[in-house]
Amino acid sequence: MSLDNIQLPPIVLEQLFNKSLIVVEIQQPAPADATLKPVNMLGENKKGVLILVNYNETVFLPEDELNFLIGILTACKLTMEDVGIVNLAKSKQLNYQAIQKEIPCSIFLMFGVLPKAIEMPLDFPYYQLQKYNQHTHLSAPALAALMNDKTEKGKLWASLKQLFSI
Repeated sequence: MSLDNIQLPPIVLEQLFNKSLIVVEIQQPAPADATLKPVNMLGENKKGVLILVNYNETVFLPEDELNFLIGILTACKLTMEDVGIVNLAKSKQLNYQAIQKEIPCSIFLMFGVLPKAIEMPLDFPYYQLQKYNQHTHLSAPALAALMNDKTEKGKLWASLKQLFSI
């Protein structure tokens, strides 16, 4: 009997080599949406009201514009817990479809954000309530432009009263 032809029973092989000599790591393919970063949102979005803004120089909003927005929300009987604010300038990968998947909401308020900027398949003028894809959308000028223009604030308020049944 030569050493080249030794055959060991499987139980002996199992006991001899109970620990692997080679570490094999199985990589799971990443899901297609894994490339998206988590959405950075201010507020808790408890009532499904998403506010989209576009500010390059701040994380969400400048302080004076945030205070103005909080005043608008208060008039609409909403709080920061009820809404979610997303700054598109800081979330460049977001488009309309990604927003729908990532953030549960029924109302889109867009301040200084045009529908085509988020690749929305339709366009509509400022202050027009637009129902699309089981959501209600309202687009308005940037908050900085609204703060000092009484006429524009009146147009926004008329739309908000209709939207929130105030």
